[in-house]
Amino acid sequence: MTRVAPTASEELTCCMTVSLPPAVQAFVDATNAGDTDAFVAAFTSDAYLEDWGRSFTGHDGVARWDRSDNIGKRAHFEPVSAEPGAGPGEWVVVLTVTGDGYNGTGPLTFTLDGDRIARLVISPT
Repeated sequence: MTRVAPTASEELTCCMTVSLPPAVQAFVDATNAGDTDAFVAAFTSDAYLEDWGRSFTGHDGVARWDRSDNIGKRAHFEPVSAEPGAGPGEWVVVLTVTGDGYNGTGPLTFTLDGDRIARLVISPT
């Protein structure tokens, strides 16, 4: 059996880690662990979440979205990139999403308030 060594780009891709702000890392970790309480706790109590035009507010709204579109669909996130956004506390994070709902790669725009997510906008690429 002949073993083929990975290309330089394959090695780089396999071993890269994306550095995320702590609140966004908590969002990813909670989703991947299926931990709804930790997921909701990553947001401020008055958070705003918009997913392709659908709006959710506060912890109750975030929990509702989590049940219908995230942990409730066994979503799993793999960060691809993270860059500061245009506004204060804003980050644009590209995630690859897999699970029983949406599957694909796209940007999420987070606005942070300290160690919590105050706003999350998910829009088509």
